[in-house]
Amino acid sequence: MRLFNASHLEVKKYFDGDFQTNPYEAGWASECIFFIHVEDRIGDPELNARVQISHDGVHWCNEGTVSGPIRDGLNFIRVREFGNWLRLDASVRGGSMKLNIQIACKE
Repeated sequence: MRLFNASHLEVKKYFDGDFQTNPYEAGWASECIFFIHVEDRIGDPELNARVQISHDGVHWCNEGTVSGPIRDGLNFIRVREFGNWLRLDASVRGGSMKLNIQIACKE
């Protein structure tokens, strides 16, 4: 049986400008999916996000996976071969968004 875990990184918060999600230690997993649910928008915002990785949860570098522009609904970003820690580095431009961000990991 495969191992699976899902955790909320950000729960129903409004974001504008640049931000990073809470980090998640996922070194045991071989694949992860970030689910980004846009629940509300103020203005006409657009979110762009990129996956960041870390060996210690303190120092971060870009993994290379980036989202396209996110505006509405449920979206996802897949990542594999990432080491130990994961987070999203994101930016909301043109307004603000109420987001619910979850990570689902599998081994």
